[in-house]
Amino acid sequence: MRRATSPELKLPITRRSLLATGLVAASAAASGRFRLALAAEPSVGVVATTGMIADAARQIGGDRVEVRALMGPGVDPHSYRQTRTDILAMTRADIVLWHGLYLEAQMEAFLTELGGKRRVVAVAEQLPREALIHHDSYADKFDPHVWMDPGLWSGVVAAVRDALVDLRPESADFFGANAEAHLAEVAALDEYVATITASIAPDRRVLVTAHDAFKYFGAANDFEVMGIQGISTESEAGLSRIAELVDVLVERDIGAVFVESSVSDRNVRALIEGAAARGHEVSIGGQLYSDAMGPEGSYEGTYLGMIDHNATLIARALGGDAPERGMQGLLAAGT
Repeated sequence: MRRATSPELKLPITRRSLLATGLVAASAAASGRFRLALAAEPSVGVVATTGMIADAARQIGGDRVEVRALMGPGVDPHSYRQTRTDILAMTRADIVLWHGLYLEAQMEAFLTELGGKRRVVAVAEQLPREALIHHDSYADKFDPHVWMDPGLWSGVVAAVRDALVDLRPESADFFGANAEAHLAEVAALDEYVATITASIAPDRRVLVTAHDAFKYFGAANDFEVMGIQGISTESEAGLSRIAELVDVLVERDIGAVFVESSVSDRNVRALIEGAAARGHEVSIGGQLYSDAMGPEGSYEGTYLGMIDHNATLIARALGGDAPERGMQGLLAAGT
């Protein structure tokens, strides 16, 4: 079996080149499900803060890792605080993978301190700063929602791979081959998202959501993105912001807005009511997965399924051409 070499994480600043880093050879890319099977070795105990990071660790680590995600479906990472059970799990793990970029705002101090005692890696912090979008509330911080752009997320996948290889260098070939297989899947996803979003009329590429988690999606696919709340769900949405967005909906004849699985829909419904009071009908285009993936055990409960769901839903709601069941026909009916 031909075994691919592991690409180094020396990432250029373009999203396409980030995505191209470490892709598999054509035969592996065609299969999309290549996983190298070697003799069993002692499993690595991994704790990941978010489901997205946990998914990457499982894809790369295969049966050589045991992964626990602290935050499940519907959990808001901006406000999440570690529990006693979480602390015990992290102190016992071989490695803790967290996102960084101020996503886990309430856990950052604890994770930083833990890093002085245990092996702790902030995987999104490995991305080049030139590729990041600045935070809307903190001049020295960045928008953490990089998973919304598969081109950037590929750099995080590479960082997870490198963290596992550093911990278990004897499994470098295994982790490297699995990472490249997963990067091929992410590349296919990126192409799918680009294709279906390009089918939306340019003047309809306006995405209004509960909070500002989709800027990377917008930048990658030429969307104007507007969140009722800011980048962090900890920020408050005032009446003036809702009134401002009502004006946008009415003046630009926008007919759909989106709720999120990890954020209350209260502000979105206030927006719809405000537009209705002005004689403009706005519907909910669907529920997006923003800060957490879908139900455990489902396709939407994987990174690929999460982004497939979001892009397919957005494209169909805004008049684009996308298959109802998504890229691989695996989305739940009614997406």
